[in-house]
Amino acid sequence: MRILIKNNVRTDMKKRLSIFIIMLFILFILIYPSDCVAAAANGLILWYENILPALLPFTIFSNILIQSGYLDDMIRAASPLLSRMFFQHPQAAYPIISGFLFGFPIGSKTTADLMREGKLTIQEANILCAMCNNISPVFVGSYLLISSLEIYHMTWITYAILYLPPLISGLFLLSRQKACCGKKKSASRSNLNFQIIDAGIMNGFETLLKLGGYIMLFSLMAQMCVRVAGKNELLLMCLTGFTEITNGIHVIAQSISYPLAFKYPMIIGFTAFGGLSGFAQTASMVKETGISMRFYLAFRLVQTIISTLLAFLFI
Repeated sequence: MRILIKNNVRTDMKKRLSIFIIMLFILFILIYPSDCVAAAANGLILWYENILPALLPFTIFSNILIQSGYLDDMIRAASPLLSRMFFQHPQAAYPIISGFLFGFPIGSKTTADLMREGKLTIQEANILCAMCNNISPVFVGSYLLISSLEIYHMTWITYAILYLPPLISGLFLLSRQKACCGKKKSASRSNLNFQIIDAGIMNGFETLLKLGGYIMLFSLMAQMCVRVAGKNELLLMCLTGFTEITNGIHVIAQSISYPLAFKYPMIIGFTAFGGLSGFAQTASMVKETGISMRFYLAFRLVQTIISTLLAFLFI
């Protein structure tokens, strides 16, 4: 009875919070329409010019690779090597490699797809989603280091600070889990046809359209943070960085009140976390799979602390 009451209270609180957020958005749109139009346009331009061309081809290719069965053939052929690298979890190779190379949200997307296909246990999926869902190295190297901070000599150090902690932590956690036995197959079932290709294309566009919507919404939220913070620069940096990292990095990098020794670790911390926008997009990618967003949040917060401390040390 008590559990039922607690669940009802939590549900009621979530509904009230959702209504409050929606009303807040509506009020902001009515009071500051020009800010909203500019923020939405900036978010959609970011999605169209950077996210869509960078992620759509790989998302379509990934869907086709999984659905056609060719991924199983590749993992089966390389399993002796992959098992040594990933502690008897060769099926973890694809989300790890794709997630670290292509960046967020490919890590969570590929993990969720393999989970739906029954190729990962829920424990493996929880760990892989948290460890692989990092910001793209291309984004870090070009936008964060070169365009924003203009520090060209710290590329590899920054990569190590951002990517080694989740990789080491994730592989350690994987080594303590039982591998997914999956369905035993006597022969390959790989097949490629236009139905699979069409489904892969549609799924890719659906995924990227969702990302575009989230980017636009959180661009509006970042603009709300600008209004809330007012002239308090530190509060503005914290709010925008915590909400959406692209705007947050820009605001922090443009600050003239704080030295690089403060701005660099702050940007690294928000980048390691991914922002509320990243959390919401990840939740959208893994919905109805059973992947724990509580574990994801806890894992990312620990990695944020580690990366921030390392950034303070190396700057």
